[in-house]
Amino acid sequence: MSTVVPAVPEPAARAAQSPFARIASDFVANPVAVFGLVLLALIVAAAVFAPLISPQNPYDLAQLDVMDSKLPPGSKSPNGGTFWLGTDDQGRDMLSAIFYGLRISLMVGAASTVLALLVGLTMGLTAAYLGGRIETLIMRIVDIQLSFPAILIALILIAVLGQGTGKVIAALVTIQWAYYARTVRSAALVEKRKEYMEAARCLALSPARIVFRHLLPNCLPPMIVVATVQVAAAIALEATLSFLGLGLPITEPSLGLLIANGYQYLLSGKYWISFFPGVALLATIVSINLVADQLRDVLNPRLSR
Repeated sequence: MSTVVPAVPEPAARAAQSPFARIASDFVANPVAVFGLVLLALIVAAAVFAPLISPQNPYDLAQLDVMDSKLPPGSKSPNGGTFWLGTDDQGRDMLSAIFYGLRISLMVGAASTVLALLVGLTMGLTAAYLGGRIETLIMRIVDIQLSFPAILIALILIAVLGQGTGKVIAALVTIQWAYYARTVRSAALVEKRKEYMEAARCLALSPARIVFRHLLPNCLPPMIVVATVQVAAAIALEATLSFLGLGLPITEPSLGLLIANGYQYLLSGKYWISFFPGVALLATIVSINLVADQLRDVLNPRLSR
């Protein structure tokens, strides 16, 4: 006689899954999130492997030819090869320039986000756990900084610090940390009043253990969402600064600088010099935001639409 195995209820089966398995299953169930994740993976792969897949090194003067200047998409080079996205005013292959520009933009966005996250987490947890005058001081600084437009603060900092990758990252960290500090403080204040925190204090655990072993892990989910969104914001802000000529130098071109290089040629019909880097920048920001939107729904189902 065969034995009938009762079906496991869906909530129970889902609870038995690991957190990574649940996140993966939720991503697969959302076609828009899958599209964003695949697009982002392709963009990151193109940036990482740019030296291997680019038709040329667009910043190696030995590989450039003035005869290739401002060729339209699909043009053949007199020296052989095809410029699928055309060339700019210096004869650089636009496809190669975009791949290399993605490397700089993603590196600046990721580095500034990680550093700002560390600073914001430290300040926010300190304010929530200690409270009192320290909390008041930290949050007043956050309120003052957030009352000014980010682009205005960035322009002032770049004017003081000057151009360069490290200086742009420092400016972006200074702008971004306040968002993380406010978010983590709000989450930590909620967690601080829960029973497990009271139990940890009753056990006379050290403040460092309470913060890093109990408080911090429960504040990370909203921070992951904020960090993902801020990567896109940092890339967009860096592109704006570079477009204005105040961001990265010409020797370290990002997508914003590539767009700026072709701006003066738009009215003459040479649209591709700015258009294709602009499309790459738009695709990068949109893909990151699609992934962040799905992460928000997965990590906090109450916000799911």
